[in-house]
Amino acid sequence: MDGLAGRQLAAIGEVVETVRAAGIDVWLRGGWAMDFHLGAVTRPHVDVDWYCWRAEAPRLKALLSGRGWRADPRMPVEVQLDLLRDEVEVSFAYLGRDAAGRVTVGAGPWEGTPLPVGLLDGPPGRIGPRTAPMIAVAAQIEFKEMYPVWMPERPRRPKDAEDLRRLRASLA
Repeated sequence: MDGLAGRQLAAIGEVVETVRAAGIDVWLRGGWAMDFHLGAVTRPHVDVDWYCWRAEAPRLKALLSGRGWRADPRMPVEVQLDLLRDEVEVSFAYLGRDAAGRVTVGAGPWEGTPLPVGLLDGPPGRIGPRTAPMIAVAAQIEFKEMYPVWMPERPRRPKDAEDLRRLRASLA
């Protein structure tokens, strides 16, 4: 695979290899999670979205910085870890846990808000020989359905509607 998608796919492989060696957990989310569930690249992606535990973010940043990734100066590190290298953007939204042990939003204005039950329980996805941990398909669908409700200033985009159609069809 050529172009930006090929570089993004290579970056996914690099992140997976790096975190496995370091014992850090990450999960694909967003469009690439859908593609890894479906087993093919379905559309162009602006970036590669991940989840990571907030406590692991400094170590993750150090490991990836050692591989040539640099912090995106446009984004506040308090909310998530955004890194750039060679036109490829990767972002790691932070996860936390509440007193009951539920997975929660780990930072930002919704910090502490519980995330969907089973979010991190999905099997890894695959595109060709590459595998990657990803959030559960049910959570992918819930996020795509609920973003316009949770954030009315962010209406559903055509690509989100198509992603929902693809995800639902994959479960039928």
